[in-house]
Amino acid sequence: MRNIALTFLSLAFALAAAMPSIADDIVELRPDDPVYVKLGQKIYMDQCASCHGVNLEGQVGWRDTKVDGMRLAPPHDKSGHTWHHSDELLYKLTKYGFEAMIGSEYKVSMPIYDGLLKDEDIIAALSYIKSTWPDDVRQIHDKINADYKLNNAMENSKSGS
Repeated sequence: MRNIALTFLSLAFALAAAMPSIADDIVELRPDDPVYVKLGQKIYMDQCASCHGVNLEGQVGWRDTKVDGMRLAPPHDKSGHTWHHSDELLYKLTKYGFEAMIGSEYKVSMPIYDGLLKDEDIIAALSYIKSTWPDDVRQIHDKINADYKLNNAMENSKSGS
């Protein structure tokens, strides 16, 4: 019985180590992990595709059209601006919403997923999105993430945290 408990604990620690560390505010998408991508595709189709499109194409007129004072859903493919933002920002926008991120009112129809999706589900959906981008866009996005992490590390060292 003790061996089973130790095996279970070892497995639990291994899985926890493999999951992105949300508590430490380190979010990394996993576009090359087939398990994340498959789960993310299902979540995207269930939660996002009705507005952002089954092919990540967004709504027609998303750049300049507003409905009820809100912009239409942008594409998440290479033609959109999703890849211009770090993993961390994409995660936080999805989980907490635009108003929480900018600190003021921002009318948008996208739901806040905090409490609706688990953290790993949000990361999986975003990982699926990234997995669809061409290599050149993914490389640019990887550079954005590297710059973001470097800037955060420098800010943390300045503040002593």
